Amino acid sequence: MPDSTPGHPKPEPPKHPLVAQAPPSAKVTPASAGGSEAKAAAASAVGPRAVLIGPPGSGKSTVAKGLAREWGVQRRDTDDDIVRTSGKSISDIFLDDGEEAFRALEVAAVATALAEHQGVLSLGGGAILDESTQERLTEYAEAGGDVIFLDVSLSAAAPRVGLNNARPLLVGNPRRQWSTLMAERRPIYERLATRTVSTDHLNAKRIAHEIAGTEPTE
Repeated sequence: MPDSTPGHPKPEPPKHPLVAQAPPSAKVTPASAGGSEAKAAAASAVGPRAVLIGPPGSGKSTVAKGLAREWGVQRRDTDDDIVRTSGKSISDIFLDDGEEAFRALEVAAVATALAEHQGVLSLGGGAILDESTQERLTEYAEAGGDVIFLDVSLSAAAPRVGLNNARPLLVGNPRRQWSTLMAERRPIYERLATRTVSTDHLNAKRIAHEIAGTEPTE
């Protein structure tokens, strides 16, 4: 049976519902043909150029700044989006409204950023707990996006996290709370990631070059 009848062209497949689409004239080069630059170009055609995930203390914000600078693109953080749209700090949202309310704001912030941002995007440490967010990240990766898990050990994360009250889930005993959270979240980080980068010996510039596949310049 023919694919279409005369005068009735075959309908195009539906657009991806969760990520931005490349314009019709855009040409995406396979990553195998052009290395990391081609892969990055393919990722930017479907949404963010890269999405950084990882626990508190992994250096997501610092690495995002370095990577955005390396690529010459904008960076975006979903926690910052939540603060801006709600008019409250993260800790105040937890205190006044509870974690459930915060997570609802977070799900919306991630969905919006994945759909409209084409630079470097970093997610809050617990954003990956939501199943709909997991689905969005999986579909983004399957469409060519790059989900980068910034891994870190407790010994390296502890001095970065400290007793920061801006991290509500770590109040009380940060080392124990961090270990508990990481045990729960690590399998999800690893499952969603297209690649993993250790940040134990954090040097944002070096990590940015490693992710971008470029050589440091003096």
